[in-house]
Amino acid sequence: MKKPNFKIYLLTAACAFLYSCESNETETNLDSRAESEKFQIINVTKHDGKPFSTGASKSLTGKYVANPGGGVMMQAFYWDVPAGGNWWNTVNGKLTAWSNAGIGSVWLPPASKAQNGAFSMGYDPTDYFDFGDFNQNGTTETRFGSKAELVSLITKAHTENMQVYADIVINHNSGGQSEANPYTGTNTWTDFSGVASGKFKRSSHDFYKNSYGNNDEGAFGGFPDLCHANPYVQDWLWGRADGVAKYYKNTMKFDGWRFDYVKGFGAWVVNQWNTNVGGFSVGELWDSNVNTLEWWANNANSSVFDFACYYKMNDAFDGNNLNVLNDDMMWKRNPYKAVTFVANHDTDEIWSKMLAYAYILTHEGYPTIFYRDYEEWLDKTKLNNLIWIHNNKATGNTSILYTDNDEYIARRNGYNGNPGLVVYINNSDSWQERWIQTNWANTQIKDFTGNSGWYPTTQADKWVKIQCPPRGYSVWSINQ
Repeated sequence: MKKPNFKIYLLTAACAFLYSCESNETETNLDSRAESEKFQIINVTKHDGKPFSTGASKSLTGKYVANPGGGVMMQAFYWDVPAGGNWWNTVNGKLTAWSNAGIGSVWLPPASKAQNGAFSMGYDPTDYFDFGDFNQNGTTETRFGSKAELVSLITKAHTENMQVYADIVINHNSGGQSEANPYTGTNTWTDFSGVASGKFKRSSHDFYKNSYGNNDEGAFGGFPDLCHANPYVQDWLWGRADGVAKYYKNTMKFDGWRFDYVKGFGAWVVNQWNTNVGGFSVGELWDSNVNTLEWWANNANSSVFDFACYYKMNDAFDGNNLNVLNDDMMWKRNPYKAVTFVANHDTDEIWSKMLAYAYILTHEGYPTIFYRDYEEWLDKTKLNNLIWIHNNKATGNTSILYTDNDEYIARRNGYNGNPGLVVYINNSDSWQERWIQTNWANTQIKDFTGNSGWYPTTQADKWVKIQCPPRGYSVWSINQ
């Protein structure tokens, strides 16, 4: 959801995200290392490092198969995408290229009719069953297009063996008619008895304050606050076969859910949705406290966006203090429930974005690519390279090998025969070199980003010297 006081960045700032990673340096003599250059692992994550099941990698046949590194999600929209009903077609036209790049899922904006009709981004929902096929709120199509175009998009994504996630807004509604409210003694905009689909009609009994209480966890923006304690609301949202969740999943063929503003209702709501309907789910719990994120994910039985990681990356890459990457994050607590991201439609604070993408695409968690970063603002070739590295090399748990203000080196320890990788991020203005300990003895390695031309061979004790370009990154693994 669009948040108040959203910080707007100029498009010209995109140039700040691009940098040169070319090297003209030559490899030094690895046998001349000093013992003083060796350093110890300073952090190891506490899980088994098994591969994720949220995505897939491209096979030689052009279809997806299970991959070692897990999935990559594309947020397939940004705030105020062009109006006019063509966005579903725009996304449809990009699916094959995204699929070829190794992206395994797409997250779409709220798809149903909202109060602002053809101009709405969908976060003010009126009729959950109007996907652009009813003349309602001043329009038939939504801002994004028609129901037929949405169905075509989902069908095409599935042809590419990609998953499609629906953005679900169930904290509040908008666009109802005024009615006398017996619980407030005033008129409120809570009469949704006239929704064009004729399904999930609502009244003041279905919104706080009502017979179930005065409020729940939180309201948003003055919109009528949907009462999830009401069995009628529960039934229509996730209970009945023709309700919202099962219609989205079984008729529209969505594969999963991004739950908007989950601070506004109890974690049990998402838990019940997931128990009754299934599919992948991730919650937007806007909180940098990793304890809060972990508590919600466990109680909701859902993944959660890793805002702890997001703000630590901002401090690290924009604040010139890579030591903070030693701090706790959701992906370190439970990578299977952590969705990592660099930017989204609500927040875009990180300037050193390529360093941040190098971080999330080499580390554990389920990384998300933001549409404008990929299609407009950053170097798509570099992002595709990082996606390939993620899908093919980013396996196993994580050992942080070295950090200081400007440098960060971590090792993915590999899994099930996959060798893993070493990622080196350099936020300084000059080339850097470090001795690090790998998991590979007497083995030639290379930088799979191409930013370094070195092809060093690890020593018998698995130590090797690697390098990293200024304001850049390198990713090392076995040369095979």
